[in-house]
Amino acid sequence: MMKKLIFLCTLLLACTGRATAGHVLLEGWLKSSALYPGTQHKFWVSVPDAYPGGQPACLFVVLDGVNYRAPEVFDTLMAEGRMPTTIGVYVQPGRIADARGEVLRYNRSNEFDMTDGRFAAFLEQELLPAAQSLRTPDGRSLKFSSRAADRAIMGASSGGIASFNAAWQRPDLFQRVFSAVGTFVPFRGGNDLQAFVRKTEPLPLRIFLQDGTEDTWNPLFGSWYEANRMLESALLFSGYALKCDWGVSGHNGRRAAAILKEVAAWLWEGWPAPVAVGTTQNNLLQPMLLAGEDWTVSHLDVKAVRSPRGKYDAVYPDGTLAVRRHKGSNCLWQYILSDKGKPRYGQRFYWLHNMDNTLLDVGPMAFDAQGNLFVTTAIGIQICDQNGRVRGILRYPAAMQGLPVAFRIMDGQLALADRSGRVYVRRMQVRAAEKGVRPASQGQG
Repeated sequence: MMKKLIFLCTLLLACTGRATAGHVLLEGWLKSSALYPGTQHKFWVSVPDAYPGGQPACLFVVLDGVNYRAPEVFDTLMAEGRMPTTIGVYVQPGRIADARGEVLRYNRSNEFDMTDGRFAAFLEQELLPAAQSLRTPDGRSLKFSSRAADRAIMGASSGGIASFNAAWQRPDLFQRVFSAVGTFVPFRGGNDLQAFVRKTEPLPLRIFLQDGTEDTWNPLFGSWYEANRMLESALLFSGYALKCDWGVSGHNGRRAAAILKEVAAWLWEGWPAPVAVGTTQNNLLQPMLLAGEDWTVSHLDVKAVRSPRGKYDAVYPDGTLAVRRHKGSNCLWQYILSDKGKPRYGQRFYWLHNMDNTLLDVGPMAFDAQGNLFVTTAIGIQICDQNGRVRGILRYPAAMQGLPVAFRIMDGQLALADRSGRVYVRRMQVRAAEKGVRPASQGQG
C-alpha cells in the first residue's frame, strides 16, 4: 500500500485554502521518500473549476513550486480552448531538517541536476500518487491521464534540466517540455545531454527552450546560454519538434513567466494527436531506422535469440578480432586474434556511455555485417563503429524487464529477450554478420 507509508498527505485547503478564479489550489506534503531518503517535499495541486472529478485529466508538472502565475495562465488557456482540461502539480525540491526546522541538507541539485532516471521515478512512484490522492473541498477526486502525450513538465534553471531529463528518461511519462534557463552544464552530467540527443534515436517529445545572452557564466561550469544553444543544435539535428526563445535576459524566471501563455499553447498544439517522432540526421542511425517501426513481442523462443557462450563476448565476423568486458571499466577491450586464436595487443577500445556516473551494466553483444558492435547496456543498445566510438543508441521496449539476457542481429531485424523470458523484435535495416567474411573497412575515422 504505497503506499500510504511512503507519503503522508495533508489537505490544508479545507481549513486555510481558498478558491481562485478558475481553479482551487490544494496543498500537500510528502513526509518521506523511498528514493530520496529523509527528504520532505511540499507540493500544490491546481484543479480547474470545470473539472468534474474522477475522470482522466491532462497533467502539467511545474518544478520549484507555484511560479510564473502558472495556475492563472492555465485557466486562461483552457477558457480559450487552447489547452485541454489540465490539472497542475507544483513541487518544491526536497529538504532534510532537524527537529528545530533547521535545514541539514538541500536536495535540489541532487534531484534536479542528475541525468539519471531517479527523479522521473520519484515523480511517477511518489509525487503523482500523493497528488492524486487529494480531494477538493467539494469532494472531487483527482485522476491523471496515463497517456504520455497528455502530460507536460516545466521548470527553470536546475528545474529546466530536470524537466527535460524527466521526459528524456521517460517519454512514456512526459512528452511536452518547457525548460527555461536550463542548467545544461557540468554540474552532474548535464553537459553530456546534447551528445546523448545526437546519438540516440529520436523520441516522441515536443520541447520549448528559453534562455538569454545575459544568463550565468561561471569559470568552473561555463556558459548556461552556450550550453542551451548546444542542446538546441542537437535537438534540431535529431529531428525534434522544437521552439526556442533567445534574448538578452539573465538567469531568472521573468522571461519564462512573460511567455508562459504562448509556450504552453504551443506545447499543447495538435493535441490530442500523438507527439510525432522526427527524423535524425545521424548517419549511422538514419539508414537503420524504419519509420513507424518499434519493438513488438515475438513468438520466438529465447533459445533462438541467445548466442552460444564462448571465450569472448563477441568475435569479429572473420575471426580476426575479439571483444571482452573488463571488471571495473566502462570500456570494452579489443584483442587481435592470431591464426591459432591467441589474443594479442589487447587495449581498452570501445568507450561506452553511461548517464549516472557509475559502472555500466553490460549485457550480450554482437557484430553486424558492417563491423559495428551492438552492445546491450543499462541505457540502451549502444552501437560502436569499427574504431570503438559509440555512434548510435537505441531505446529498449518500454515493458522490458531489466537488462537483456539474450540479443541477436538477424537480417532485417534485431531480437532480444528479457529476464522474464519475453522476446522482442524490431524491424531495422541491418544485416547479420557472415562468418568468415571481413566487413569493408570504415577507415581510421
